[in-house]
Amino acid sequence: MPGNNYKLEASVFKQQLATLHLVDVRTQREWDDFNLGGLHLPLDFLLERIYLLDSGRKYVIICYNGTQSQIACRLLQSKGFEVENMEGGLEAYLSL
Repeated sequence: MPGNNYKLEASVFKQQLATLHLVDVRTQREWDDFNLGGLHLPLDFLLERIYLLDSGRKYVIICYNGTQSQIACRLLQSKGFEVENMEGGLEAYLSL
């Protein structure tokens, strides 16, 4: 629901990974080092490339520790997108 910053716990994220629509907002270098697939839209270019997203789809936004993805969630919610922030980011996912 737009306006709410829902958080998705790492354990739930891991269980549902194959069915999620991911948007990774890390830098190109971070993406190249490791990624889980999905759409790569670095935070710095997110609004410039927002046309790549389907407004009728729910997205899970990820970054390394959850900070950049939280910012991205706010930006996308302000544009009417339904998003969830992957709580703790890839750092939490990799620690499972």
